[in-house]
Amino acid sequence: MRVEVLFDALEARLKARPARTFELPGRALREAAVLLPLFERQGVPYVLFTRRPTNLRTHAGQYAFPGGGQEARDVTPLETALRETEEELGIARGDVRVLGLLDETPTTSSYRIHPYVGVIPGDGKYVPNPMEVDLVLEVPLAALLDPSIVRVERHMWEGLEHDVHFYTHGEHVIWGATARILRNFLQLVVDVPDVRDLLDAPLPAGP
Repeated sequence: MRVEVLFDALEARLKARPARTFELPGRALREAAVLLPLFERQGVPYVLFTRRPTNLRTHAGQYAFPGGGQEARDVTPLETALRETEEELGIARGDVRVLGLLDETPTTSSYRIHPYVGVIPGDGKYVPNPMEVDLVLEVPLAALLDPSIVRVERHMWEGLEHDVHFYTHGEHVIWGATARILRNFLQLVVDVPDVRDLLDAPLPAGP
């Protein structure tokens, strides 16, 4: 199965299922959007993450998907995700093939994230904005599906216990809202027929 077939299958599944919305009773959530970027290189599908600089006031040093808060100029959350991707990584919005929308995800800073899945060019020609990105991390999709890289902890939020997932890839640990979005996406991936035929292909060496 070619990677393009996988992307087509993911697009079909995202369009066939309505994304779940999220509300927090008694609290007005601010709107935000991110892009979960996919790309293909040498027949291997990848997921792209960014790492936030350590000098930021919020979520410093954490791994994220490109995105941010919705601004007045953004007519839709999708426009927010594409604008932020362009600003953070230099990827023109016209070069993104949007596959669809995952479930809305809350953050502890009172944002409601609209996570979009999109395919970006696989040439690796990023122009990171140093104010927002200090590392671009490319991870083969098959590596993220390895159950041995995941651990789960129980944390408290809003007076309730919930699972917090941690994905460890080499020295990189992905958790928080990014991990929740990633888990939602990976649950979609494993339902694609014959997906293992593609993901069992040899992976590039190194983290």
